[in-house]
Amino acid sequence: MINALVNDNRLYLTDSGLETMLVFHEGWELPEFAACELLKSEKGRKRLEDYFKQHAAIAAVGDFGFVMEAPTWRSNPDWGRKLGYDEAGLDALNRQAIGLMQDWRNQIRAAANMPVVISGCVGPRGDGYVAGEAMTPEEAQGYHQAQVNSFAAAGADVVSAITMTNVNEAVGVALAAKKAGAPCVISFTVETDGRLPSGTVLKDAIADVDAATGAAPAYYMINCAHPDHFLDALEEGAGWMTRIRGLRANASRCSHAELDEAEELDDGNPQELGEQYHALLAQFPHLRVLGGCCGTDFRHIEQIARACAA
Repeated sequence: MINALVNDNRLYLTDSGLETMLVFHEGWELPEFAACELLKSEKGRKRLEDYFKQHAAIAAVGDFGFVMEAPTWRSNPDWGRKLGYDEAGLDALNRQAIGLMQDWRNQIRAAANMPVVISGCVGPRGDGYVAGEAMTPEEAQGYHQAQVNSFAAAGADVVSAITMTNVNEAVGVALAAKKAGAPCVISFTVETDGRLPSGTVLKDAIADVDAATGAAPAYYMINCAHPDHFLDALEEGAGWMTRIRGLRANASRCSHAELDEAEELDDGNPQELGEQYHALLAQFPHLRVLGGCCGTDFRHIEQIARACAA
């Protein structure tokens, strides 16, 4: 499935900013910003099902494929303990997420003939907005191995490390996926200067991860940053750019620090964001996966789809 995504000419959509949409638009309580908590109740599971199916319907209209990202960004050991899970509880939670998504994929495929990729989402050990205290690659692999193993055992098509702030943690996730025999995707976040929160240049971060893992990631992405923040970090015609296959941008031009302090959601301009995606796709036609991050919702994905379908 992941090989088809990488090699196919078809574009794929993802979902949008699940957590920000639920909290700011719908008033859901998400302890520690953890969407995985919705898996605990029938009401929460139904909301997730409807959410993913609505995004898949947008993809179907434009003849896109769909990458369905598990709501497991927070279901790793440190955040899991804050939520009250032990090791066995986290394993069950991560497996449950993939199992539900397999059921939803079957239903989506029954309604529309489209490829659907199930991704097990690995979030950072710390805050996704700051680099924090860096682990060694070996420590990062050990930390993330259990969650990656759960995804692989449950049958996820790919493991995606989302909002990676530093090279060492990205290397650790890639090595954990390699050990589990699972394809992986690494998605870095950047600050307003186009650098990772750790200060590393995006180009160098990709080169460093590839060097340390034998180019284990199937591809790289950028997420949790507005296109204005990373456009200058991209190099048209550069060989390393072909390793970047996906974008999940924020709706807002605000910095991570400003977003962290904001009491109201800045959902930007959906149409403008769609136009920016179209321009990026025209400049970098190897891009394959398009979606949203903080502040985005169905409107933004619809505009991205409309702008890029042609």
